[in-house]
Amino acid sequence: MTLDIWLIYLAAAAGLSLTPGPNGLLSLNHGVRFGVRRTAFTAAGGVTGFMVLVAASLAGLGALLAASEQAFTIAKWIGAAYLVWLGIRTFRAPPPSVTLEDAEGRIAGGGPWRLFTQGFLVAVSNPKALIFFAAFLPQFMVPGVSFLTHLVVLGGTFAVVEFVYELILAGAARRIAPWLGRHGRWFNRATGVAFVGIGGVLTTANRI
Repeated sequence: MTLDIWLIYLAAAAGLSLTPGPNGLLSLNHGVRFGVRRTAFTAAGGVTGFMVLVAASLAGLGALLAASEQAFTIAKWIGAAYLVWLGIRTFRAPPPSVTLEDAEGRIAGGGPWRLFTQGFLVAVSNPKALIFFAAFLPQFMVPGVSFLTHLVVLGGTFAVVEFVYELILAGAARRIAPWLGRHGRWFNRATGVAFVGIGGVLTTANRI
């Protein structure tokens, strides 16, 4: 891939990351509740999930979901169920506070593995993203270049852009944490409703 083509891809990846989605919403919520440092695990989980989707798309799974109504239906209902479950948990979560951190800078429920897993599962729970990658990435693939090279260049570029974007969201959210300490229960409820809404919308998604 030439530099000018890669720059076009970089701009496209940035535009895709800036599109509102469940991972950005999750990082915003975690940024308020756990701070930027902890939310880095959420972002890492998210980009790992996106790398899995990129790898699956390059391997042809995206084309399979696009071609098979049954496979797509199963995948979308699994993804929708997880987003609804996450939305209910977020809705019921206590309001965030900037004063409850312990000596290690942790807040209850903010263990690294748990945050990483949530970010990962939200990323891989939407089959529409897989199909999007399957349709988007071939435009930048170079004939004769290996699968691994495409994964590193295309997947790695998107992963870095998405990681930075999610951390920016987390940082912006943390700055309004004092206000959310007073109104945080409504923030969690709004976030939870949004996750449930995204899950509901996902159930109506078509392959095209």
